[in-house]
Amino acid sequence: MRNPSKESELKEDSRLKLLSLDVEDKSSIENAIQESIKLFAKIDVLVNNAGYGTFGPLEAGTEQEIRRQYNVNFFGLIDCIKAILPHFKEQKSGHIVNISSIGGLMTLPLFGVYNSSKFAVEGLSEGLWYDLQTFGIKVKIVEPGGIKTDFSGRSLNSFDLNNFPEYQEYYNRVIEKMTDPNITKNFGTAEMVAAIIFRASTDKSNRLRYLAGKDAQRFWFARRWLGHKFQMAQVKKFVGL
Repeated sequence: MRNPSKESELKEDSRLKLLSLDVEDKSSIENAIQESIKLFAKIDVLVNNAGYGTFGPLEAGTEQEIRRQYNVNFFGLIDCIKAILPHFKEQKSGHIVNISSIGGLMTLPLFGVYNSSKFAVEGLSEGLWYDLQTFGIKVKIVEPGGIKTDFSGRSLNSFDLNNFPEYQEYYNRVIEKMTDPNITKNFGTAEMVAAIIFRASTDKSNRLRYLAGKDAQRFWFARRWLGHKFQMAQVKKFVGL
């Protein structure tokens, strides 16, 4: 994690060590991997879980905000994978588990920048699935739907609409739907996602994708079997467009 000194719930023991790693700092990635190997002799699984969301119309996002979304969600993930691959190739085994989103398979209103970063994770992961099999390395993608976490609070960067007031009514309508208690009460839990990550991390098959949450399953069913036009029309109707 970025600031292990601030962690209050996890306690170190012989099976658990807290190390500093910031995906925007390549040296911290390399240091964390080398320290892990020193402590435990080998690494079996890399879970790329670092990420956050941006929310708002594209033109309201600054260049810095948009580039940072990709630096954390996509390029940071690439740096972690490149840093672990020599170790995995040497031992001829390893699991890479990339945390995507149902938003890596479809796009939601005002989440275009975030969703595009997850689309990139999907494409990269599918390519790695082919490329790394010869080394005994498994590549997995976990795709959660709505989860009861702080994603819509601490982990969400909303673009400033001061210079784009024409989006405000639409923005408010989407926010109202996103935070509707009748919707959020049915979100999955972090524990549910953790169980699916564990399943993916220990699955020796060549399965690539693992949906997490009933809403993710419903969305993907509609997208895959009823078509993108139907699925997008349902989202449009949901937000009142």
